[in-house]
Amino acid sequence: MSFNKSRGAAAVLGGGDELVLRGTISKKWTFLLCLASFCIGLIFTNRMWTMPEPKEIIRRSALEVNKMNLVSGDCAPKSIMEQKDIIGEVPRTQDAIQALDKTISNLEMELASAKASQESELNGAPLSESTGKRRYFMVIGINTAFSSRKRRDSLRATWMPQGEKRRKLEDEKGIIIRFVIGHSATSGGILDRAIDAEDRKHGDFMRLDHVEGYLELAAKTKSFFVTALSMWDAEYYIKVDDDVHVNIATLGNILAKHRSKPRAYIGCMKSGPVLAQKGVRYHEPEYWKFGEWGNKYFRHATGQLYAISKDLASYISINQHVLHKYANEDVSLGAWFIGLDVEHVDDRRLCCGTQPDCEWKAQAGNVCAASFDWSCSGICKSADRMKEVHQRCGENDSAIWSAKF
Repeated sequence: MSFNKSRGAAAVLGGGDELVLRGTISKKWTFLLCLASFCIGLIFTNRMWTMPEPKEIIRRSALEVNKMNLVSGDCAPKSIMEQKDIIGEVPRTQDAIQALDKTISNLEMELASAKASQESELNGAPLSESTGKRRYFMVIGINTAFSSRKRRDSLRATWMPQGEKRRKLEDEKGIIIRFVIGHSATSGGILDRAIDAEDRKHGDFMRLDHVEGYLELAAKTKSFFVTALSMWDAEYYIKVDDDVHVNIATLGNILAKHRSKPRAYIGCMKSGPVLAQKGVRYHEPEYWKFGEWGNKYFRHATGQLYAISKDLASYISINQHVLHKYANEDVSLGAWFIGLDVEHVDDRRLCCGTQPDCEWKAQAGNVCAASFDWSCSGICKSADRMKEVHQRCGENDSAIWSAKF
């Protein structure tokens, strides 16, 4: 029994040593395997992954820096000089836009003029007065009425040439002068026949397709410019009342100075009050369009005499059906031009007073182009006083023939 026990114990002890030995061997081999794997890994990594050369690193970094500089340059704030350059470009851009607007406006005016000329030819204007035959200097239309026979005779006896002198004025100086009148409400009546007889005697009328009436002066003025443009190709078209004294040579010299202005609106510019009260002279029914009570009109030429260039006459002709008419014809004309690129010329020689005003100016060598009394919106009692005004304020008879326009 003791032998068996000792043998069994030895067997047990022997098995324990074997287990301890196995555990010891496993740890050693594990360490060696890890070490071998690490070394193999180093060798494999050195062969598969090569370090980039320094040159390539420098190149890549340089490219990246350049890219960053470009991006940062676009986003960086402009320098003070660059900002000044940009600000300086603004007025130049505005000037370019304004120049383009003027060019477009000029083209529109030229187109309007061409259309007006074409229409006049299609309407069969007389060959002697056709727009295609001759270029005249100015057309003077004298606004008159059926009851103004004495006024017309006073002009014929003073500043308006008659007969052969009038034809010479047209041929040599390119100046057309006509009394402008429409027809009565009963066309062909006694008033119209009286004008026909007067025209046969003097041949100095231009008849309009217009019904005469004081409240229709704006429509008459528009009709005058449209008709005159269709009959004569002129540089200027002038409207004057039949109770105003005119020095033709002085008027021509004034207009000749503005030939370089394609859209000239010439006269004595004023800005009178808008009269809202009913029953007063020059009452404006549409006073509310001009702002608050007591406001003034925009600048416009006084109605006794004003001149416009051909481009503006063409504009009126083309747009005649859409041009609004106010109560006063001078205001209406100014309203037609207020939104256009028009040169407003204010010349006080076109609105002198009668003697002694125009007389003193004539003696001083500053001859007036037009004279009238402001209190009467024309020469007071012009049929009786026109001759006296002409003697004191008129230019020499030879002035018109020696003038060069």
